[in-house]
Amino acid sequence: MLEPSRITLITGSASSGKSEFAEALAAKTEGTVVYVATARIDETDREWRKKIAKHQQRRPESWQTVTASSQLPTYIEEAASSCLLIDSLGTWVANFLEWEPAPWQQLSDRFLSSLQVTRAEIIIVSEETGWGVVPAYAAGRLFRDRLGYLSRQVANIASTTYLVAGGHVLDLGLLAEPLSKYKI
Repeated sequence: MLEPSRITLITGSASSGKSEFAEALAAKTEGTVVYVATARIDETDREWRKKIAKHQQRRPESWQTVTASSQLPTYIEEAASSCLLIDSLGTWVANFLEWEPAPWQQLSDRFLSSLQVTRAEIIIVSEETGWGVVPAYAAGRLFRDRLGYLSRQVANIASTTYLVAGGHVLDLGLLAEPLSKYKI
C-alpha cells in the first residue's frame, strides 16, 4: 500500500493571491516541484495569455511545467516528483463543461481517487464560486455546481485547507470545522 499523500487545498476568489501562496508552499517542499497547468491557452485571448505569462515569470526555473487535461488523474497517480502544484481546479472543470453528467462524474471520481493513491505531495488551487449573483446562464450554473462539489470533496480528503481573501491566508482547519462533521 502506498503512503498517504499530503493534500493541500487553497481556495479563494479571483486575484486574491491563492496561486502566489501555493507557489510559496511548493517552494518550501523538498525535492522536485512540477507545476501542473490546467488551462487551455487561447492564442486569441491577449488578457489570458498575459495572466499565464505572469504566473510563468513567478515560478523558479528549476520547476517543471506540464499541461494536463483529461489525463490529470493518470498524471497524479503516476507522479514521480515530490510535489505537484495543480493550478487550477476551476480551469480544469471548465475544460469539461460540455461533458454529459455521467462521463464528467467518472472523470471527477477518478481525479479524487488519484489524490488518494499518489505518493506526491499535492497542492491544489481552486476558485470559490457562488458568493454572489446566481449565474444567468446554464453553463455558469453548471460550472459553479461542478466546481463547488469537487472543491468540497477535495477539502474532505485534504490534510490542510486554506482560504485566501484579499491577500490574507486563513487556515480553515484552525478556524472552522468541516461540514462533514454535521451529518444528520
